[in-house]
Amino acid sequence: MPIAVDIDVMLARRKMSVGELADRVGITPANLAVLKNGRAKAVRFTTLAALCEVLECQPGDLLRWETEIGSDE
Repeated sequence: MPIAVDIDVMLARRKMSVGELADRVGITPANLAVLKNGRAKAVRFTTLAALCEVLECQPGDLLRWETEIGSDE
């Protein structure tokens, strides 16, 4: 997938656990794990905004576009 998710990076910088982030954002740890591991098909702007608020970052700190090498698309 050409969109990479860097939530792990921000969690490490903030010294915060996945469980704490999920609680503070108001989503389940399972749903956060799906997003964190790049398996999500979509993310609500309200969830993205809450992640940015809790992690004190910008959306670009959490999401980035990567080219797909060898893709026929």
